[in-house]
Amino acid sequence: MTRLDELTIRSLGVIDEARVPVGAGFTAITGETGAGKTMLVQALALLRGERADVGVIRSGEDRAAVQGVWIVDDADAVALVEDAGGVVDDGELILGRALTREGRSRAQAGGAAVPAGLLRELADRLVAVHGQADQQRLRSPDAQAAALDRAAGERLAALLAEYVGEHEAWTAARDAAARIRDEHDARAAEAASIRAELEDLEAVDPQPGEQDELAAIAHRLEHSEALRAELAEAHGALSNDEDEPDAVTLAGRARRLVERASGDDAALGGALDLLVQADALLQEASSAVVRALDDLERPERSLDEVQERRAQLTALERRLGRTLEEALEAAPAAALRLAELDGDDAELERLDAEERARHEAVAALADRLSALRQEAARHLEAAVGEELAALAMPNARLVVEVAPTDALGPRGRDRVTMLLAPHPGAEPRPVQRGASGGELSRIMLALEVALADESVPTMVFDEVDAGVGGAAATEIGRRLARLAEHCQVIVVTHLAQVAAFAERHVRVEKGTDGRITASQVSPVEGEERLAELARMLSGTASETALAHARELLDDARVVG
Repeated sequence: MTRLDELTIRSLGVIDEARVPVGAGFTAITGETGAGKTMLVQALALLRGERADVGVIRSGEDRAAVQGVWIVDDADAVALVEDAGGVVDDGELILGRALTREGRSRAQAGGAAVPAGLLRELADRLVAVHGQADQQRLRSPDAQAAALDRAAGERLAALLAEYVGEHEAWTAARDAAARIRDEHDARAAEAASIRAELEDLEAVDPQPGEQDELAAIAHRLEHSEALRAELAEAHGALSNDEDEPDAVTLAGRARRLVERASGDDAALGGALDLLVQADALLQEASSAVVRALDDLERPERSLDEVQERRAQLTALERRLGRTLEEALEAAPAAALRLAELDGDDAELERLDAEERARHEAVAALADRLSALRQEAARHLEAAVGEELAALAMPNARLVVEVAPTDALGPRGRDRVTMLLAPHPGAEPRPVQRGASGGELSRIMLALEVALADESVPTMVFDEVDAGVGGAAATEIGRRLARLAEHCQVIVVTHLAQVAAFAERHVRVEKGTDGRITASQVSPVEGEERLAELARMLSGTASETALAHARELLDDARVVG
């Protein structure tokens, strides 16, 4: 059977260094108040991957470390470790956790560094820790509902998983529809703004680079007289009808002369090629100048038309509040967004239909959850009733009330309330109001025993007997011993009546040299155990206390 075999602690709280052997069955951990018993539970909490608090590091030390050795026959737990790179050697699994003053935390599983999350995942399969905080949580309606769901088992867990998925889909559709309704005015205003901008762009139809092009045309038309004179003179220099030499005529004459000379000197071929190119380029330049002169004489657009278009584009830019280039670039995305906004009515209709369908599915699943919880509540009442009878509350009755409501919450529509009737004829009252601390301790223990399953082989109870004494304490010890027949039980207790039932007894003892306080952890047997039980009974190891302790041990040997 999977169980914790050994716990090693270094520099945790008042414990300097301790090795705690833990065997199968029932182990009791005792010691005076403040000796550091709870540090053993804190060590297990660290190995369970729970949040690490640097305040638990021993004063004067920079680092605390804990290590647990488990004997494991759980194939799934072994697979988790091996998938993370760890090793489980011959069924032995070593988990470790280190914490520094700087707040750094390191976790190990099977010799491999792992995230603390893996320790939490393993903890769900290895060990369950129940302390006084759990008793207080039992006062919470959420904790009571969670306990009932545990009692309902796999059937409810599977149905609840299906419900959660449908509930999330339903709330998503409902919230999306609500957002569209809530944002209707804003979305309508956004659609109107986008539509106006796109319509303005379509009406004016600006083209990329058009403003620069119009500016150049306007500049040319504004300076047309000077341009015309300059171009006419340039044309005369290139080619004219008068007898004066021009560039084209001179280039042509030079080409012909070099062409004749190249017949006598082949080395002139390069010069001839250049002159041929120059002749052609000069003629092309002359034609270009002529065309430019024609454009000035007969422009495609008048200066008034160009200036009017420029003013139109500038006004559009001012209305849009950004450059035309930016508006043109954003136009495709704006058109898509407008289509989305214009589709609000259709989308809202679709979401409303989906919400109705999802709501029906969620309501149907919630009804099935309620039925399962009602059934589980009756079984849990009976199981807890048997346990309470064994815990010196023979006449107490736990009532698990499952009240369906109209609200469909994340886990169904049920309001779960645990009520306690401490004796026949008493009106059941909610445990958070009607149960004393001692009764709450026993109810929690009864619940844990009733809900215990083989998937968590080690159960740790931190002062589950708080607020209990006398015969009730003896019955708690007896019930823990019976529970230990089926799983490993580790109990931190201050009651000798509980510790007497343990198969293994570990004492935490505080000492000081006047400067430093340190606690030692060691197993106690024989006379040492008798002395520890006597101390727990009366504060001293007197003959009377020792006799009482011996009587407790003798009685505890007969369980049941």
